[in-house]
Amino acid sequence: MNDQIRSMKQRLSGNPYAGRGIVVGLSPNGEKAMFAYFIMGRSVNSRNRIFVEENGALKTEAFDPSKMQDPSLIIYYPVKSVGNDVIVTNGDQTDTIEESLKAERCFRHALKQRCFEPDAPNFTPRISALLHIGENFTYEMSILKSADENGAKCNRFYFDYEPIAGTGHFLHTYVTDGNPLPSFEGEPERVSVPNDLNAFAEEIWNALDNENKISLYCRAYDLKSGKYESVLYNKNK
Repeated sequence: MNDQIRSMKQRLSGNPYAGRGIVVGLSPNGEKAMFAYFIMGRSVNSRNRIFVEENGALKTEAFDPSKMQDPSLIIYYPVKSVGNDVIVTNGDQTDTIEESLKAERCFRHALKQRCFEPDAPNFTPRISALLHIGENFTYEMSILKSADENGAKCNRFYFDYEPIAGTGHFLHTYVTDGNPLPSFEGEPERVSVPNDLNAFAEEIWNALDNENKISLYCRAYDLKSGKYESVLYNKNK
């Protein structure tokens, strides 16, 4: 088991570059499924982005289209839904998972078709989560990583959770800053999750490195009604 439960503030504070991150968990009162997704960036191209909600989905957009250099790997839908399933990822594998679910196939089937990002020498991991919303809420997470420093092969790791009230799991692309960037290692980290969505979002946003953070999106589902509330932060306004 991945060490003790820590707050998101403890997990993020002092880390200049966690990259992109997904947190999924269950509120302490057992009534809400919660998730968060954030992006960070070092280059001008990466930092020139915002999150935009669109018909229940979330997408990334260029803040200033005239400054967009290369949209590949940075413009995508991080959040989509298929029925009672909610997809959260750090890339266009969102679409692959969506297509798989619509074809009545599973999370693993979708990700078997994908690998890490082709951004040598970093070979950024693809991180994904799938929330099964309902009174018997469960969730899955995955990371697809390069097997070596050359990007020759892909290792795929999957995690399937029966949630514990007040606890979540945090998966991010990088350990910290570096050249090349060191990929996340081990199991998703255990974190504490509050009842209040705004408090959850504020804690994460304030803990992210101020120079490198770009956007954050958090959502909480009422597990009885299926309705949700959301919070969105964009550094570019």
